[in-house]
Amino acid sequence: MYRYDEYDQRIVDERVAQFRDQTRRYLAGELSEDEFKPLRLQNGLYIQRYAPMLRVAVPYGLLNSTQVRKLAYVARTWDKGYAHVSTRQNFQYNWPALKDVPDILAALASAQMHAIQTSGNCIRNVTTDQFAGIAPDEVVDPRPISEIIRQCSTFHPEFALLPRKFKIAVTGALEDRAVLQMHDIGLQLFRDAAGELRIKVWVGGGMGRTPVLGSVLHEALPWQHILTYIEAIVRVYNLHGRRDNIYKARIKILVKALGIEEFKRQVEAEWAFQKDGPNTVTQAELERVAKSFTAPDYEALTDSDASFDARLAEEKAFANWVKRCVHAHKQPGYRAVTLSLKTIGIAPGDISDKQLDALADLADKYSFGELRTTHEQNVVLSDVKLGELFALWQDAKAAGLATPNIGLITDVICCPGGDFCDLANAKSIPIAESVQRQFESLDYQHDIGDLELNISGCMNSCGHHHVGHIGVLGVDKNDSEWYQVSIGGKQGNDASIGEVIGPSFAADEVAGVVQRLIDVYVENREPEERFIDTVRRLGVAPFKERVYADRQPGKKKVEA
Repeated sequence: MYRYDEYDQRIVDERVAQFRDQTRRYLAGELSEDEFKPLRLQNGLYIQRYAPMLRVAVPYGLLNSTQVRKLAYVARTWDKGYAHVSTRQNFQYNWPALKDVPDILAALASAQMHAIQTSGNCIRNVTTDQFAGIAPDEVVDPRPISEIIRQCSTFHPEFALLPRKFKIAVTGALEDRAVLQMHDIGLQLFRDAAGELRIKVWVGGGMGRTPVLGSVLHEALPWQHILTYIEAIVRVYNLHGRRDNIYKARIKILVKALGIEEFKRQVEAEWAFQKDGPNTVTQAELERVAKSFTAPDYEALTDSDASFDARLAEEKAFANWVKRCVHAHKQPGYRAVTLSLKTIGIAPGDISDKQLDALADLADKYSFGELRTTHEQNVVLSDVKLGELFALWQDAKAAGLATPNIGLITDVICCPGGDFCDLANAKSIPIAESVQRQFESLDYQHDIGDLELNISGCMNSCGHHHVGHIGVLGVDKNDSEWYQVSIGGKQGNDASIGEVIGPSFAADEVAGVVQRLIDVYVENREPEERFIDTVRRLGVAPFKERVYADRQPGKKKVEA
């Protein structure tokens, strides 16, 4: 993984010192709220409903065990003993005191971490596939390109005050696991017929109040021009993006207003001035960065292990965990393992300081000290020997990290919602728990099969509800919390935006609504058909009819 050089460390340390002085001046009344706000935002600090929230950058979701132990230390020293994995692969703390934030940032810097540009109207954390470098379907490892983009975009003076936040995702696999089409810029790395590295560029995707799938801007960009092309895109956005209306400020609005052809014309005209300029990436630079992402010291193994096969046959609980949480690996004899942060009764994505320490120990013992976060709010151990999966399962189970529900209905993506966020219209976490309890039986979950349920507490869509097979959105109606339900959303190569089934529901109705949606699926599915496949085949109508027809007399009526 990428490690700081002396320049990286110096920049981060100086940034901490700078923010320490800015915080001191603000607390002393020498800086106004308006003066301090942009300073704190570009250091990852929000003011939430009850306390500040600090968002820690995890570039392309990659961490080492030392960093995870530092995250645990921060959680128990300055927070309430836990942290939260966000849908952008970052970590968040919900309860730091403002006066302590400079000390937290200094502690993070000592482990080569920071919170720079995790908020504010700038280019945010660059994300990618959680299986980057190890996925069997991977054509190109996206991490070197992701790191090059991260280095260029951090502190980029022209792009520090954009019309709105800006998000970039990169993948190099055949299957899109980075939700490219829902980003401001999505980058698909591939090799052409001659074996040359090329990049398919998507632009103008996004969730929020106006969900839009991105449009293809360039089919086969030569990799050397990735920085200059991104700069051209962002420059056009910076020049012409709306600044008079926060709800119309994202690049997706500009692309839609101009049309993709006119937007491309302007980008190409801007690019012509810098195409072969100093930010053209050289082979030497790519190779320099790529050296940070070499494979660990794998043993020469085969994809057969008698002890693993015996445990699989003897232990049903272990077999269930393997089925849902263990993934193929391009290296024979190794597997990737997703550890679930979706235990019922705990907010999705939350992890305690003790679990963080245990996670670091598991990484050291089983996975060369490396971990990844996922935008589904879970954690991956990337390089586990087939023969050690049973021992890992036992250790993970002891730490409360072995729930066998990855990809199932209880593996809920959920924003913090009204329990923490000052922007939220409604609570998300209690809705997630009510659905999880409705489908608590693991056998039932496995029978339902692959299903993505995403919950957002407001139209900012931090829970990615637009691309959930089932999406739940909290809305405010007459100062009370209601929930709008959509179905048919999907991430991946065939991404789609969900369709709202009808009027919204009271909080205590949502789990029952989801149950009725599942009933329609189970009654109508064909062999090997997932929930999303049935929705696409039947359309929304039969689901909507069941949800609104099966309401019991005396229950609350849906809000019009």
